[in-house]
Amino acid sequence: MSSEVLVVLCTCPDEEKARQIGAALVERQVAACVNVIPGLRSIYRWQGEVHDEAEVLAVIKTTREAYPRLEQALLELHPYEVPEVLALPVAAGSAAYLDWLRGELSR
Repeated sequence: MSSEVLVVLCTCPDEEKARQIGAALVERQVAACVNVIPGLRSIYRWQGEVHDEAEVLAVIKTTREAYPRLEQALLELHPYEVPEVLALPVAAGSAAYLDWLRGELSR
């Protein structure tokens, strides 16, 4: 059932940090896969000022069951005071891929 699968979005300051975080999440088995996408531009307000920054997006695949541990790991590993951590439910997907994803997190 694909509803238990989540895609988590997390911006990082650079590719090296995103790769470090991604590797740690997969090693800790709280994420089955992390895609690191450079070239992102983020415009946001922080502490009363508008910022326009280059960032890298980590697209993290996990399950609802593993999510609390994943969030805890992200907060521990991430350099930002308040990192972006947004979990989106997966409505549908390839049965074989979803089975693989769940299997990676159930070990």
